[in-house]
Amino acid sequence: MARMDRASKLLLHAATEAWTQSGWQACENLPLVLGTTGGGMNLGEAVYRQAIAAPLSRRSQASRVIHYQPPRQAIDLMEAFGFSGPVTIIANACASGANAIGHAWELIRFGRAERVLAGGYEGLSQLIFSGFDSLQALSPTVCRPFDAQRDGLALGEGAAVLTLETLESAARRNAVILGEIVGYGAVTDSHHLTQPHPQGDAALAAMNAACASAGLTAQSIGYVNAHGTGTPLNDSAEAAALNRWAGARATTLPVSSTKSSVGHLLGAAGAVEVVICLMSLCGRWLPPTSTLQTKEAACTFPVLRKAVDAKIEYALTNSFGFGGANASVIVRRWS
Repeated sequence: MARMDRASKLLLHAATEAWTQSGWQACENLPLVLGTTGGGMNLGEAVYRQAIAAPLSRRSQASRVIHYQPPRQAIDLMEAFGFSGPVTIIANACASGANAIGHAWELIRFGRAERVLAGGYEGLSQLIFSGFDSLQALSPTVCRPFDAQRDGLALGEGAAVLTLETLESAARRNAVILGEIVGYGAVTDSHHLTQPHPQGDAALAAMNAACASAGLTAQSIGYVNAHGTGTPLNDSAEAAALNRWAGARATTLPVSSTKSSVGHLLGAAGAVEVVICLMSLCGRWLPPTSTLQTKEAACTFPVLRKAVDAKIEYALTNSFGFGGANASVIVRRWS
């Protein structure tokens, strides 16, 4: 643990909770799918700082170089729980966590695996902060997704890991099932390196693809956990996409962005927000956009300002990232 970066430790904590709750045992050929953007970047920064301050010193450098890489963090996780299998690392900007969950689901859906451990993780670093600061994407006040006066995002860090398996596998073990992933859509938007299409074309396509794979329409969705970063361009584009996707349903479709409470977790965001949707389905409540003051006029849908009781069957979560990465995941309440 002493050699591990903070991001690695967050990942191990989340995986421990998921592994313990699932009752899984060590095994062979268990796929691991992880999403991240920075990996163990703090260790990479430490390598650079020492190289500048003491060019002739090699103390601890080899260990830092090895452990800052996401594949090493994945191996550390596998060794901690005593399993082996293929590893997939997805670094697809802020859609990474959702892509990891979606890819894991597709491995199971198409019969390539019976069980998959999947999730996303991210630790803050100076490089990540500096990158968003240079883009002037950070809020100097408070992150307010879908607010008319929004002025930027707030960075966060964390991790979420899910134990995914077929229904037959869960039934054999008498497992407690928290929910079912039923749909996933991933689309690339070539509009701009950092800006979404103004009308949210790729976001719309991702939601439609998720619904198509689930055999559902927008009318069936009871709640949307929006990407909702609080940046001027993202929220207006996502609002446009949600309005088009939901159609007449938009006026009654509950939407919120939990980034108002936990910040933008980047590579971990999609995985954490899938877990939030599962919590909402199990607990029969919907989370708020806690900082909303004046709703953006482009939002024809209700943006939740307070947590509300609600018994819904399906929830959809959006994750959109730089480079035009767009992903949507649909989860279903288990009963």
